[in-house]
Amino acid sequence: MTIKTLAASVAAAALLASPAFAEIDLSGKTIEWVIPFSETGGSAKWANFFAPLLSEELPGNPTVVVKFMPGAGSTKGANWFQEQTYDDGTLIFGTSGSTQFPYLLDDPRVRYEYSDWVPVMASGTGGVAYINPEDGAKFDGSANNLKDIDFIYGSQGATRLDLVPLLAWEMLGMNVEPVFGIKGRGDGRLMFERGEATIDYQTSSSYLGASADLVAQGKAVPMMTWGALNEAGDIVRDPTFPDMPTFKEVCEATDGCETSGEAWDAWKAFFVAGFPVQKIAFLPAGTPDDVAKTFSDAFDAVRKRPNFPEIAAKRVGKYEVFVGAGAGKATTAGTTVSAEAKAFVTNWLQEAYGVSLK
Repeated sequence: MTIKTLAASVAAAALLASPAFAEIDLSGKTIEWVIPFSETGGSAKWANFFAPLLSEELPGNPTVVVKFMPGAGSTKGANWFQEQTYDDGTLIFGTSGSTQFPYLLDDPRVRYEYSDWVPVMASGTGGVAYINPEDGAKFDGSANNLKDIDFIYGSQGATRLDLVPLLAWEMLGMNVEPVFGIKGRGDGRLMFERGEATIDYQTSSSYLGASADLVAQGKAVPMMTWGALNEAGDIVRDPTFPDMPTFKEVCEATDGCETSGEAWDAWKAFFVAGFPVQKIAFLPAGTPDDVAKTFSDAFDAVRKRPNFPEIAAKRVGKYEVFVGAGAGKATTAGTTVSAEAKAFVTNWLQEAYGVSLK
């Protein structure tokens, strides 16, 4: 699905007539926004950015507190949220691509079902890969001079969002050894800072919030972004990082890397599932329509603030924000891949890392 198709679908959904709802008052309440990752990653920065803005727009101005439940690359928290049902409107859950991918790949540890939850906001993001200064000096816009280097990467797991960079680096002919088991991408960045890892990637919010400082200090060298989708569905430069080449550009410049064929089609399919609709805010199963509309309207008010584009660009990047029915359409787009892409990635995970999802 292209951004143009998704936007059109979202617009159509927004035209559906809405019934009249009673006003909800959340005065004196505390909303818990649970993030299934550590407090150092991109999802944490995303939720911490939106939380105070949401508080200001919800009726009664309740306190919105972000809490963290890391474990199993977010599967622990998602399985927990699956068991929750609506109580009093004081629980939100935030997912990321690392929650979507195990679901897409039928990971046996997944006990959650996206269609049971109530999406009220969804937003896209990007990602930046970077390397240490020594190896960065050899980077010339291609990976040709990086193929004889043994890189170490702190990873949440091969079935998480990390499969996008891992597959990209393999397609470039790079030797990247993942150290699995970290609880969030922020922990991967800390490994990089300590010299325990020599290559890393962060989603846009985490890169803007921390990794960009490493670059400014000369402790990291940007390699590429994953890019963004234009209206035709083609990968173009990320609007948040327009001066950085995309993976597609680096692949085209690298000997042996192809931007067509099974590997490329699978990589692009999972990129589309994991980034243009990357982070989603859900209310639990059983949430009444009037409560869901209250939260959707509040997020809508947030994105319509005059200063929102400016402050979002600095904290989470320049990406689409969908609400209400639009968030539902976006969620469907982010939790769907072709059977061919799924089969390729499933086989690749088995061959590259011995990960079996059967």
